[in-house]
Amino acid sequence: MGLFSFLHRPGSFALWWRTGRLSQHLLWLACMAGVAGLLASRALVALSPVAGVVAALANPHVRQELPRWLRLRTVWPPLLLYLLLVVSGVYTQQLDIWRHELFRQLPWLGVPLAFGLAVPLTGRQRFSVGVFFVLGTAAVGAATVAQYLLNPAAANHAFGTGQSMPSVTRIFHIHFGLMLALATFFGLLLRRERWARAWLRGALLAAAILCGLTLHVLAYRTGLLVLYAGLLLNSLLLLLVQRKVWLGLGLLGLLAGVPWIAYQSLESVRQRVEATTYDLVRFQRGEDINQFSLARRLAAWQTASVVIRQQPWLGTGPADVHAAMMQQYSWRSYGLRPENRAMVHNQYLHALVAGGVVGLSLWLLALLGPLVQPGLRSSPYVYHFLLVQATAMLVDSLLEMQIGFNLFVFLYGFLIVARERQLRARFYSACASLRRPGLKRTFV
Repeated sequence: MGLFSFLHRPGSFALWWRTGRLSQHLLWLACMAGVAGLLASRALVALSPVAGVVAALANPHVRQELPRWLRLRTVWPPLLLYLLLVVSGVYTQQLDIWRHELFRQLPWLGVPLAFGLAVPLTGRQRFSVGVFFVLGTAAVGAATVAQYLLNPAAANHAFGTGQSMPSVTRIFHIHFGLMLALATFFGLLLRRERWARAWLRGALLAAAILCGLTLHVLAYRTGLLVLYAGLLLNSLLLLLVQRKVWLGLGLLGLLAGVPWIAYQSLESVRQRVEATTYDLVRFQRGEDINQFSLARRLAAWQTASVVIRQQPWLGTGPADVHAAMMQQYSWRSYGLRPENRAMVHNQYLHALVAGGVVGLSLWLLALLGPLVQPGLRSSPYVYHFLLVQATAMLVDSLLEMQIGFNLFVFLYGFLIVARERQLRARFYSACASLRRPGLKRTFV
């Protein structure tokens, strides 16, 4: 009798577990820690998947949820990518790196597990995570712009030599640019949610504008590329799908006008454009490219293409990519010193080098597979996320740095796995209601 009273006592730990609130709140804390980690603390990024797995195990109905989790189509590509990494241990030459990669890429297993098995977040909890991401990214962006304004001449000179300014919290400029672009789109989308009050809608709009301005002031090439790719997609949707011709044409005009205005008014943008052009010219002429990032990237792409032709089906193995690239550089160095020989800088080419045709196929299944499901591709959060990632991966190997890997895996679980689970739960609920005794079935 005493145990029964304890289990049903309001606020007791056991009651939290029995009702699923413990699992749900742990998952919410894991999400908030993940966002905070992406913005400022690498330790929190490492710990948040662990908290997510604990949240999954804390679900009192985890055994009943497991078969449904296995039927989620979006959890299988990450699992297969990790399985390919495990199998590559048979033929890898770099066992120490391979063991490190086994540990580093564990979120491929843990994050889909967390979002597929833990008690799902409420709509308000998901909204709070999104708001934290948008406002937090905008705050870091504002602080970084303030740092730039302390000495803009020195920063612009660095931009002219191909360098970029990291965030004040030391986020690498490519990944910070992606976060700014995502925050721009997510901020505008979150304003439509029913939990957004008037003051919060204003704050989200201001944050979205600030993130877009930060991309232009700091002249992040990759961030601007994905921002304008997303805006182009939205203009085409307005024109071709929603039939809002004037609004779509207006957005297309904005796409054409804003870059010209930015080039005319921002010294940082002019320096970046001139540096990019100079990079290309030096590479085409075969001149010294040791201090030119884009030219080194082009050299890396050509080097990777040679490695791919040598091992086209299973690749070198993820742990051997660096060694294979350096070996090929020893045959043709493009005049690059060893410390300036860049890695692949293209996620699709990197997948081919590491895993061959099999690895690229699994990667494309993870990246583009969700678009096959109507319920997923109709979500603006999902298709904006996938477009930003797919575009940025044309010019960088985003998954090879831990922050890029964590950013992709976290948003993949939060936006895609959780969304498919929600859609399937509605489907199961509808099927259950049709099977209730005495309920007349109607087919149209």
